Amino acid sequence: MKNYIGYKCSICNAEFAPASILYNCPSCEGNLDVILDYSEIRRKYRIEDITSRTEQSLWRYGPLLPVQDPGGEGTPLRAAGWTPVYTPERLAASLGLQQLWVKDEGRNPTASFKDRASAVLVARAREIKAETIVTASTGNAGAALAGMAAAVGHRAVIFAPKTAPQAKIAQLLVYGAHVILVDGNYDSAFDLTIEASKEFGWYCRNTGYNPFTAEGKKTGAFEIWEQVMMRMPESDKPLCVFVSVGDGNIISGLHKGFKDLQKLGWLETIPRLFGVQSELSPAIANAFEAGNETIIPVSATTIADSISVDLPRDGVRAVRAAVETHGAFIKVADADIITAIADLGINGIFAEPAGSTALAGLKKAVSTGIIEADDPVLVINSGNGLKDVRAAMMAVTNAAIIEPTMTALKKHLEEKGK
Repeated sequence: MKNYIGYKCSICNAEFAPASILYNCPSCEGNLDVILDYSEIRRKYRIEDITSRTEQSLWRYGPLLPVQDPGGEGTPLRAAGWTPVYTPERLAASLGLQQLWVKDEGRNPTASFKDRASAVLVARAREIKAETIVTASTGNAGAALAGMAAAVGHRAVIFAPKTAPQAKIAQLLVYGAHVILVDGNYDSAFDLTIEASKEFGWYCRNTGYNPFTAEGKKTGAFEIWEQVMMRMPESDKPLCVFVSVGDGNIISGLHKGFKDLQKLGWLETIPRLFGVQSELSPAIANAFEAGNETIIPVSATTIADSISVDLPRDGVRAVRAAVETHGAFIKVADADIITAIADLGINGIFAEPAGSTALAGLKKAVSTGIIEADDPVLVINSGNGLKDVRAAMMAVTNAAIIEPTMTALKKHLEEKGK
């Protein structure tokens, strides 16, 4: 069991030895944190042993991951992670910010942040010789699993709500997954997936249920540390990271990654983490505002399907990620999420609604004074806009249709003032 020595429950603090398959806490059903062997990692590695690596994927952080290197050279499994970071100057100026970065997770192999978790889960499945991996998904987690599994010949079964965007369902089918559409929402698909995994012995990838999902998502924190924080100008203000939140696993995974670096002595100050939720799917934000960790289910109806969750399965750790880093949770309107798609687009970044939600949250944080001009900020675009073309078209005006003549073209340009 490489680099990890067991699990610790995030609720009751019970600890468990490494096991082939262990999901949530057997005692209280709380989410489990994977415990790395920090002393052994410190003994074997220095920062330079990581940053000098030429591997341009999440596998450059192999010493900090609880899975063996899965191999798969020359496949998309080796391409997840190490996504680009942009410095959109015009966007920063429009927000009145001195330092702004956007990390584009839409550049992953299946075009979302979820590739990180699925790559690690496929590696884990290979270790424990699990033949079939199953997950519930509104599209992105399923596409990530289907793509990563297909890369190395694993069988994937995906349960998705029948209302999931067609572009996402198409991805699942093209990758050869066994796709089952559920006449219900994400939460009903989630529950059915757990039942099926128990009945058929399938390895369950479900976000916020399998502890290795956060281990994949924490690699985003490692990259932010290496790509941005190591190169930032000296400042007495910590980096502020904005990320959209549905079930809570990405923000809790980022928090875990930064905490791992801090426990290794490689990071002094953890960034402030800001979770952003739609007003139409605000279960975790509601708990944060109430000042507690009680996650009360909502009836989620947001257009941002990737973060549309009635009962977030990693809500407690998500609340803690904001509280413990002096961040916050912010609610935004769906109309502002759509507007933010266009805001990113005119700066060369194509985001699906869940990705643009993070920018919508930053805009609200700036307008309300939560974020000041000299706060360094990084926004995560969690998924590519091609995953939800219908939403993208809502963010723009329709293209003009003209006769194929110069007269018609000149008339059009005059009308547009071009």
